[in-house]
Amino acid sequence: MFVRTENFRTFRRLYPIITTIVAIHLILWLVVQFSPTFLNLTVGFNLFIWQGEWWRLVTPIFLHASLTHFLFNSLSLVLFGPAVERMLGKGKFITFYLLGGILANVATLLLKPDIYSHLGASGAIFAIFGLYFYMVFLRPDLLDRANSQVILTILGVGLVMTFLNSNINWIAHLFGFFAGTVLAPFFLGRGPATSPRSLRAIFPNIGRPSAPRGGKQNIFWIVLGALVLFGILSRFM
Repeated sequence: MFVRTENFRTFRRLYPIITTIVAIHLILWLVVQFSPTFLNLTVGFNLFIWQGEWWRLVTPIFLHASLTHFLFNSLSLVLFGPAVERMLGKGKFITFYLLGGILANVATLLLKPDIYSHLGASGAIFAIFGLYFYMVFLRPDLLDRANSQVILTILGVGLVMTFLNSNINWIAHLFGFFAGTVLAPFFLGRGPATSPRSLRAIFPNIGRPSAPRGGKQNIFWIVLGALVLFGILSRFM
């Protein structure tokens, strides 16, 4: 589910919204490198938002401060976004993505000082994780146990990294996640009337010898480890 085996042409055809978002990330990152004025007009700055520049609740979702910031968020979107785009469809996916990012930025506006500035897709990406979190426990028909283990592991790592790095807007991460969880039933539906899946059902083998993983699972965990390492190293770049 999270292992990408498509070539670029196939990926672009299957996931046009994610392809477009990543392309916007790249274009705007390049523009920002050569135009500080553009950044000043589009970055999230709470004081200017309160003064009526409401577009700053949207534009920061597509902006990134550095190459590592751009690469980390774009790679996360490429890994975890495609399954959601296929489930929701193009229109519902972009609506969900923007709502998650905007609500994360609204929380930043309300809870951070007026002079606080911010940018990045993390709030919208954490909204995707919130939707997965909803699926893990309340829509097990959409997410099997193995992929549920992956999502909960990713969430744990993401939360740890959120509070390790003082430069991260932790409010956007947390409220993006909360927004995604709350919005999930409106976009996915409630599904079969079953009881929530328990944590024990997701991790039944804790403390027991684990069976060998398949090749695709190994590839995913290698990529995940690289992402975590990359994210930690980016704190020092």
